[in-house]
Amino acid sequence: MLNWIGAAIILLSGGLAGLYQAQQFATRPRQIRELIQALQRLETEISYGFTPLPQALERIGKAMKDPLSSLLKCAADGMKPGQGWSVEESFAYALDSYWKQTSMKSAEREVVRQLSIVLGTSDRQDQMKHIALAASQLKHEEAAAREDQAKYEKMSKSLGLLISALIVILIF
Repeated sequence: MLNWIGAAIILLSGGLAGLYQAQQFATRPRQIRELIQALQRLETEISYGFTPLPQALERIGKAMKDPLSSLLKCAADGMKPGQGWSVEESFAYALDSYWKQTSMKSAEREVVRQLSIVLGTSDRQDQMKHIALAASQLKHEEAAAREDQAKYEKMSKSLGLLISALIVILIF
């Protein structure tokens, strides 16, 4: 009886691990798209709203879903007068604090990090160009993420269950 319960637990845990990995493949393109939308909103805030960067990031963060919302709010908090961090330092801290909660990979993180270096250090037109460049790079990453999702999402689900079934067979 205990053998069957153990086998069921192994099958359940393997199946859940496969579902979790499949969810990561499905979530990544959506989060990249949300990040692109946040950059487009930031571009609008800079070009038309003349909003200071911390306020713009705070406003955009309120409109986003977690974990991107938390990331943007954390970056905005670091730039407020009490903290006094630069844009790059604020984003570095926010990325270190919240990036692991996202499904995105290091390529998207590097795009955000590169953008944080130039934000707030140049004129409005130059910042808009850099934001547009970052959005275009993220669109390429989104396309790659969609390809990965199409290739690996279903396989991850099946593989988790099959590996757990193999373990059960080897144990018995």
